[in-house]
Amino acid sequence: MAVTDGRRLSRWAVAVWLVLVAAAGGLTLWWQDSPQPQRPGWERSGPAPSLPAGWETACADATPDENGRALCFIRTR
Repeated sequence: MAVTDGRRLSRWAVAVWLVLVAAAGGLTLWWQDSPQPQRPGWERSGPAPSLPAGWETACADATPDENGRALCFIRTR
């Protein structure tokens, strides 16, 4: 009889786990489709900083890549 009780308990545990997983999945989809805007925490809300004066001459000697883009670092304090 002890073997039967163990199987019954494990079946109940699996059934409860499946119900919890299904409910969590449903809640995730419901919250994802909610009309409220969701703001990620990593998103900046301020304007982008402007380039310092004279950046054109500082980056004039940068070598462009095959797409015509050049990388230039400007350090200011």
